[in-house]
Amino acid sequence: MCRLYGFRANEPTKVECSLVYAQNALLSQSLADLRGEAHPDGWGISCYEDHFPIVERRDTAAHEDERFSLAAERAYAEIVIAHVRKATVGGHSLDNTHPFVYDAWTFAHNGTLRGFEHLAEELYSETDEDLKGLRRGRTDSEAIFLWLMSRLREACNNDPLPRPDQDTLMTVLAASARELDERSRRTGVERLSRLNFLLTDGQLLVGTCFRNTLHWVERNGIHDCEICGIPHVHHDPKRRYRAVVLASEPISHEDWQPVSDGSVLAVDETLSVTIRDL
Repeated sequence: MCRLYGFRANEPTKVECSLVYAQNALLSQSLADLRGEAHPDGWGISCYEDHFPIVERRDTAAHEDERFSLAAERAYAEIVIAHVRKATVGGHSLDNTHPFVYDAWTFAHNGTLRGFEHLAEELYSETDEDLKGLRRGRTDSEAIFLWLMSRLREACNNDPLPRPDQDTLMTVLAASARELDERSRRTGVERLSRLNFLLTDGQLLVGTCFRNTLHWVERNGIHDCEICGIPHVHHDPKRRYRAVVLASEPISHEDWQPVSDGSVLAVDETLSVTIRDL
């Protein structure tokens, strides 16, 4: 299993406190999450600049790697996805470290596709030829991401650089999660798959909650950070600041809301939140 963090705001924002200094920061979760489990097998942070991801990944434990704190300090963007990994499928290596990127897309996964050893060739055969060669690691997560990109292309008239609207993205992501679960069950697995995904193209941010915890919180207006005491935004007074944060576990003392299991949640460019059943 792993721990996820997704951030979407209408103005560039520093997220260092959430990643490093908060009561349950992602750095702390790499050492021990709220269940007492460690996630020491790598970390990654993807920040968007001019609608494209700038990614730093390491195969070290975030709580033991000063570069995690340095990367978090530099994270100043409207969209951020971060991940700390507990290896299940695929060994401990940089190539197996999340998040994974293609063009403007960033993807991270918390969970395991059970029976992947029986499904890997099937997913590979259904992945577009030019995407097959992009795979570097051995995880179920990267294979799912490239397979999912192929499905999004198909939904967008076979556009090699798909930019679906929110409804299309939510529909494809939800249908894909259901289908992966059904295929997993058919392999005869004893334990069910856990398929919490975070996916963004630098405009929309979408997440699934499927047998793992996911929480979200909405921030309206400029407030001093409860950790460092200052706001994290160079604010334009002509705008009303808004942000939405998704995380596997509540990170701060804010009023985090659990996402219902079996749901897909989307945050659009206006920071409106839509939640549907898978």
